Amino acid sequence: MNNKNETSPIGRKGGRIPKQDPAVYCCMVRFNSADHARFLTLFERSGMRTKAHFIVSRIFNEEFKVIKIDKGAVDYYTRLTTFYAQFRGIGVNYNQLIKALNANFTEKKALAFLYKLENETKELVALNRQIIRLTEEFEQKWLRKST
Repeated sequence: MNNKNETSPIGRKGGRIPKQDPAVYCCMVRFNSADHARFLTLFERSGMRTKAHFIVSRIFNEEFKVIKIDKGAVDYYTRLTTFYAQFRGIGVNYNQLIKALNANFTEKKALAFLYKLENETKELVALNRQIIRLTEEFEQKWLRKST
């Protein structure tokens, strides 16, 4: 393959010496304006001269952390968080109600209201146990698959 024509300057017409393994495959990426601005910021921080070399180094020379976000788990978590906030609000209102009953009513009336409140509290406790059971079931079924 090393002919006299290829190596001698007289036999060639000029130009670059051909590469042994030229890059001939092309992949294309399109960015929206926000992603392009972020890409340019990362490129400038890298200090590299060409964008192509920067992209290749990011793809092949660095580790990537792949994070998979399960929308169902996120939705369940946000709803559970709001429910927990409401449950805490009920606890605050419960304390205020007890103070108001003791301050404003006779002992007999306060005990009657407390009996009704106790029944409602038992329902809340049962509901809370059901939520805890469903949450544990959800975690075992969906969130602990990776371990």
